[in-house]
Amino acid sequence: MGRTLYAKLWDSHVVRPGDAGEDLLYIDRQLVHEVSSPQAFRALTDAGRALRRTETHLAVADHAVPTQSRDLPATDPVAAAQVAELEGNARDFGVRYHPLNGAGHGIVHVIGPEQGFTLPGITLVCGDSHTTTHGAFGALAFGIGASECGTVMATQCLVQKRAATMRVNLHGRLPRWACAKDIALALIARIGAQGARGYAVEYAGPAIAALDMAGRMTLCNMTIEAGSRIGLVAPDETTFAWLKGRAGAPAGADWDRAVTYWQSLASDADAQYDRELAMDLSALEPHVTWGTSPDQGAPVNGAVPEPGSAAPEDQARIARALDYMGLEPGMALADIAIDRVFIGSCTNSRIEDLRIAAQVAQGRKVASGVRAMVVPGSAATKQQAEAEGLADIFRAAGFEWRDAGCSMCVAMNEDRLAPGERCASTSNRNFEGRQGQGGRTHLMSPASAAAAAITGCIADVRDVMAGTD
Repeated sequence: MGRTLYAKLWDSHVVRPGDAGEDLLYIDRQLVHEVSSPQAFRALTDAGRALRRTETHLAVADHAVPTQSRDLPATDPVAAAQVAELEGNARDFGVRYHPLNGAGHGIVHVIGPEQGFTLPGITLVCGDSHTTTHGAFGALAFGIGASECGTVMATQCLVQKRAATMRVNLHGRLPRWACAKDIALALIARIGAQGARGYAVEYAGPAIAALDMAGRMTLCNMTIEAGSRIGLVAPDETTFAWLKGRAGAPAGADWDRAVTYWQSLASDADAQYDRELAMDLSALEPHVTWGTSPDQGAPVNGAVPEPGSAAPEDQARIARALDYMGLEPGMALADIAIDRVFIGSCTNSRIEDLRIAAQVAQGRKVASGVRAMVVPGSAATKQQAEAEGLADIFRAAGFEWRDAGCSMCVAMNEDRLAPGERCASTSNRNFEGRQGQGGRTHLMSPASAAAAAITGCIADVRDVMAGTD
């Protein structure tokens, strides 16, 4: 019987087989940031240990950093202390570190692929659940806890339990103004926030083959919101073209050898999966969430649900979400006014995301009373966007143009919602208080978020852009 991509990645990294499906895996690389690393570094210090392989770690501060200006210090003393501690630990342990003002700075899940630190066929971990992002390159990538970060630092290994396998077959051509974020939100709404729990999810099919790397990263990034720690796409010519020439990628004869190996990683034609499902994307509509979980979403031209129409076990959960979000059953989603717009996060802050948002913003103005911001995922992305004129488009429309960082995705910095504020957000989570205590978050794509900024409410970007294609 043939093997899946997941099986090939797993089997090639087993150091020692264990019991009950738990194996000791070799970990090739680790991304380190300021929130999850302090405990790990302290454990090493207390034990008198050094890093086993310093060159396999890459550190950057992203969660707690200010984005309004790199010239201004963080106003939150806790955040400032976290960044300072990471800088000190990176220096003391010899870890490569990208400073806030450096050309390599950015969100871990953006700079890892951007710099060729993320490669097909490797195992990669980070103390962050959205490490699923890197599976878009055919890497076995998953988030780990703070103590596990220390274990990887000291031993370069981890005990992990093998997952079941799920293949999501995507076919059909994406309609204009529908994108990877809409695929993710539609899938999560279909299977639920725990629908992929216990599975390693592989995305396959002709629609995946047609998707660019930014879209694949978005899709794998959101896999954790369906309950799975691992999202995968087999590396192909699109992957290789994206990686070639990047700083950390192989070169010359090493590149040719690497590609030959990477091509062997694709799931075999006769590979079997524990679960399979299919999605036809040809009629996919832009999606938006209405509740406090990523699975509480619907097409943008839909309505807020009636709790009583749901299954009995879901009614209380829906009612609580509507109460927190300040919504009434039956409201048209497109009638919901917003206060803030956030375009950014490890989900949607890449140059491709900024380009499509700029298409919507060009020649238009942010609605009165709405505060909108665009936060590139890395310093390199910011520089490229400025060179392409995207930053000028956003500024002219009334968007704030920021420095790189996690920003309003998570309320660990100055960018956060006030109680009761409603935000159209391209981030990945809409939990209660995720973007600020009492804040209300509606997840959507960059194009949809830009449309919301222009109209002042949740809007169908297809209507906003009608007649422009």
